[in-house]
Amino acid sequence: MPAPVDIIVHRKSRVLEVTFDDGARFAIDFELLRVYSPSAEVRGHGPGQEVLQTGKREVDLLALEPVGNYAVRPRFSDGHDSGIYAWDTLYGLGRDQQQLWQDYLGRLQRAGASRDQAGAPA
Repeated sequence: MPAPVDIIVHRKSRVLEVTFDDGARFAIDFELLRVYSPSAEVRGHGPGQEVLQTGKREVDLLALEPVGNYAVRPRFSDGHDSGIYAWDTLYGLGRDQQQLWQDYLGRLQRAGASRDQAGAPA
């Protein structure tokens, strides 16, 4: 599995730019990182236990801490900080982000939910 050679947090555009040793470079939106967190809080403890994340359009990345030589742990502005993103998870989010966005938007629509926080302008 490719490993990152460079990780840049772009706060203004709210994008995590990750360059891997195989030459792949991905710009991953903070919202996508947050709604696809590998944490049990988001993924649950098994298939069918996933929790739809809503109101995350404006989520910010406050910190990004290394976890050994295999992952990073982001701390988000909504208080979420329990997801550990292994290199293969980051790579998959970057590689598959168009499909992941479509899946996420579809789930929100089916649930009658929004990317915006309640009371926030659309």
